[in-house]
Amino acid sequence: MDEQRARGPGGPPTSRGGGPWRQGPPRWNHGPRDGTARGLPWPTTLALTAFVQIGSGFAAHGQQDRTALTPLARVLLLLATAVLLFRHRHPAAVVSATTGLTLVYLGAGFPYGPVLVAVAVACFAAVVAGHRRAAWGAVAGLWAGHLLLSHWLYRRLPPGDDGARPWSGELVVAVWVVAIVAVSELGRVRREQRAKERAERARAAERRADEERLRMARELHDVLAHSISVINVQAGVGLALLDSDPEQARTALTTIKAASKEALGEVRQVLDTLRAPGEAPRAPAPGLDRLPELVEQAGGAGLTVDVTTEGTRAKLPPGVDLAAFRVVQEALTNVVRHSGSRHARVLVRHAGSALTLRIDDDGPATGAEAGGSGNGLAGMRERAAALGGTIEAGPRPFGGFRVTAVLPLPSGRDAKGRTATGEDQ
Repeated sequence: MDEQRARGPGGPPTSRGGGPWRQGPPRWNHGPRDGTARGLPWPTTLALTAFVQIGSGFAAHGQQDRTALTPLARVLLLLATAVLLFRHRHPAAVVSATTGLTLVYLGAGFPYGPVLVAVAVACFAAVVAGHRRAAWGAVAGLWAGHLLLSHWLYRRLPPGDDGARPWSGELVVAVWVVAIVAVSELGRVRREQRAKERAERARAAERRADEERLRMARELHDVLAHSISVINVQAGVGLALLDSDPEQARTALTTIKAASKEALGEVRQVLDTLRAPGEAPRAPAPGLDRLPELVEQAGGAGLTVDVTTEGTRAKLPPGVDLAAFRVVQEALTNVVRHSGSRHARVLVRHAGSALTLRIDDDGPATGAEAGGSGNGLAGMRERAAALGGTIEAGPRPFGGFRVTAVLPLPSGRDAKGRTATGEDQ
């Protein structure tokens, strides 16, 4: 409905407050205005045409040795500026045509003047568009042609009673040619710099999007892997005891309900952040203060967890707190999935410069297929690396498995400037 109102009854789209001609009559604009197929530059071409026509009239008053402006001169001036209308679409052809018409104009003995500005504009457009050789060849041809006209062919060309131009005057023409090329090259360099900056901004935005997708995938993996592992274990318990011990089966189902509810809440929080990245999350990100809940969930899956804390606990930056919680959560999930041990130990050591986490189980590995994506350890390492920390995971010398994480603690201003993802604001 809005699109129909914007288009009008069967017509082209109209802009608010400007009508369909806000960007000029339709016949003036062809193609999108994104730099790949630019519209015809009518306003600047008309202004330049008027400037050349009027300025040439004033210039003729001070050049009594040249032929007065005639209708032919006006036509040549008009053609030299009219072709500039296509300078964005056919820059090489336009600079050659403008240079040629200018040489014909000067060869006919008409006065010097603003017609050289048309050559400068055509050269600038060609160089900026990447047709440097065509532009250089055109201005070199203009200079060579002017030398030929001024010092060898002047006897055979109008006005007929003039002599050769002084060689000192050629220095002015040379300076003009060099100035045209220099300004055109400067415009090309500036345009390339702007294009490079736009490309860099686009790549940076793409990198940020990729990092955000990776962060979301990591969050969803950590949330779902733990909760679904608990649900899987309890579902097996419930099925095994459904007939022989209904009360225990009821307990398993209760644990499944609680785990699924919590998983849904955390998934909803992650998706809300994804849908509205600029808004603050409705619930705080989980941290080590929720470690007792994690231990209780692991207990529901049949895993006993002993937690030991060393050092004076201080308020952790949100990024470190979230990463620490996820590391413990993923490590306990792996114990539930892959270890035959029903006992795990978690050590949380607070030091002045780092937070150390160590999760041990006595094993042995079950060797059974436990499902999952196999990205748990990789996700933990990515989280630690994002904060400048490390993760070590592997078998212990006397059996079992150990995960050790060292997360550096930023101090002062850095700690306050961290977001929940560990990135600087």
